[in-house]
Amino acid sequence: MSKLFFDHLIVLTRVDAHVKAISQNIEEREELWQLVDELVHHRVMDLILGSLPEEHHTEFMEKFTEFPYEERLFVFLNEKTGKDFEKVITEEMKTLEDEILKDLKPRKKKK
Repeated sequence: MSKLFFDHLIVLTRVDAHVKAISQNIEEREELWQLVDELVHHRVMDLILGSLPEEHHTEFMEKFTEFPYEERLFVFLNEKTGKDFEKVITEEMKTLEDEILKDLKPRKKKK
């Protein structure tokens, strides 16, 4: 996946350790990380579009499509939402990491 402007905020250390512990091989590990990457991307985009006033969605998507790696997108988001979006994403990633770890835990079988 290409570099995205929020990549530096994605710290999933506990997920990484757990994925390494439960995966049987490299292919399984890569498949799990692909799912995690998709979850992260969808969660961040949902967070952005849910916080950004609708009249700014098109402008944001145009900027994001043209320069997905440009950290100046945070300036745009902060101005349009009145929030510190680096902090918002960091907090959301903590929540997402907890959710992923909960989902990766083996479920007890019912008798």
